[in-house]
Amino acid sequence: MSSNHSNSPKTYPPILPTRSEWPVVQLSKNRKEFVSNVIDETISKLLHNGLGDQQLVEELEMTLYLENNRIRRNPWKVDPEDEEEFWADIKTQLLNLNPIISDTGDREIAEMIESIVTRYAEEIAGNFKQSRYRMARTIITFGFARLLNAARLKGPRALFSAQLDLQDKIQVNGEIDQLRSLAKIGTVVMVPTHFSNLDSALIGWVIQYLGLPAFIYGAGLNLFNIGIFAYFMNSLGAYKVDRRKKNLMYLETLKTYSTEALNYGCHSLFFPGGTRSRSGRIEEKLKLGLLSTTIEAQRCNYLQHATEATKIFVVPVVLNYHFVLEAPILIHQFLEQQGQERYYVESDEKINSYKILKFLVKFFTKGSDISVTIGKAMDAVGNYVDQQGNSVDLKGRAIDTSDYFKSFGAINKDPQRDMEYTNMLAERITGEFHRTNRVFSSHLVAFVAFRMFRQRHSKLDIFDFLRIPSEEMSLDYQAFLDQFKHIREKVFELKAVGALQTAFHLEGPIEQVISHGLDNVGLYHAKRPLIKDKQGKIVSQDLYTLYYYHNRMHGYDLEQYL
Repeated sequence: MSSNHSNSPKTYPPILPTRSEWPVVQLSKNRKEFVSNVIDETISKLLHNGLGDQQLVEELEMTLYLENNRIRRNPWKVDPEDEEEFWADIKTQLLNLNPIISDTGDREIAEMIESIVTRYAEEIAGNFKQSRYRMARTIITFGFARLLNAARLKGPRALFSAQLDLQDKIQVNGEIDQLRSLAKIGTVVMVPTHFSNLDSALIGWVIQYLGLPAFIYGAGLNLFNIGIFAYFMNSLGAYKVDRRKKNLMYLETLKTYSTEALNYGCHSLFFPGGTRSRSGRIEEKLKLGLLSTTIEAQRCNYLQHATEATKIFVVPVVLNYHFVLEAPILIHQFLEQQGQERYYVESDEKINSYKILKFLVKFFTKGSDISVTIGKAMDAVGNYVDQQGNSVDLKGRAIDTSDYFKSFGAINKDPQRDMEYTNMLAERITGEFHRTNRVFSSHLVAFVAFRMFRQRHSKLDIFDFLRIPSEEMSLDYQAFLDQFKHIREKVFELKAVGALQTAFHLEGPIEQVISHGLDNVGLYHAKRPLIKDKQGKIVSQDLYTLYYYHNRMHGYDLEQYL
């Protein structure tokens, strides 16, 4: 049974009232032992994955090259101070390595791998603390709620009002009851869409609002460059993911950390897109590294515990914003990646703690909403599950998930098979993202206006089109209204067949919905992507950000109806 915002309770009781029962608390108490297990398991995988000594040396050399390149070209203030010293020492050891691999050489190779893996594991590992978790949760709830009240009440009393109706601003809906039930009987892997640096804090609030135990986070290490986020991520027990590191040893350590945490029973959250959506589109291609740990952990559970194995449940979550703080930066990065020499990007605006705080004040003192939609839960290979966690096929017939991991009647390890399952799961998640997505008025006005502008200049490629001066971008309001009405009807048809969801405000009188969309789309930006001018025309002040917000409707083939 689904729960949505309109009839959901104001608060959800904790499913595990005693925090000492939380798996993440147990892991934090045994952090040293846990990290040691991650290190040992990672080293074992690296030394026994079929690579010979010479190939391991080549991996070490490649790791050294990539890390020196990262330090030189893309340093972050969150990086350890001894970076250059550490890798210089690895270089010396490699230079001194006997070219004729011997027993001594084997030992030296293993020691270098252990040194690197240990460094990575200590960097990745979270540091959850109950007291700081409570404080961070209180600060987030209190701060967000007070900012919200500032929109409703005038003067200083707004900051001290007892009204804490934060859930009226952040609408949590979807399969809430199912999520709470599954979190009691298994291990939940929450996989949200990713649009903004605010996503981690938002999901953190949603988890505690729904009465769920704390989750471990796969948070981008770049967030720890921003002071306000560094405090909250550390307090909430986030483990760190550094997307700059592409070498085998780092990726294997990261995957092992995730797998071992799931085996430990820790509910986990990571963004399967790997990074924020640069284009503004819902993710269509996921990073398979961390996702594959869900498959591996489930197989290990079946292997170790047979019929008593804990099931892992994958829960897609879709975040919806009317506007995204970083949208202008992100869309330029996307176009630069896509266009290369056909596109030039102007200097990027940097995001810092002050701008984040300014954004929060702007958001909560405007009439704009956030929606968090909990999707249907699946098992580790992408089958839907019912309220009791039983896997079912598309016809509702029961499935024994352990059969997916068997050969000749026994659970076994098969990397090629597991990779196929990872691809299957990724495909199911992206499908659920689109089906769970709630269409906002701002998404739809941006989509219709951009497509109408684009039709006028269909012979230009996207890069030349976006360079057209904004003063040339205007639409007759009645023509826009007619097209918007037609597209909204198509959206409702898609909703009727379960292809997407819609926000409540999309169902009002057509001019009211358009007005709502125009008021909210890109609300924060200095140059608004879409407005209605004094002459009553629909105009764009920034075609780039309009393109970003238009992209939210990508994947539904609505272009054919314009």
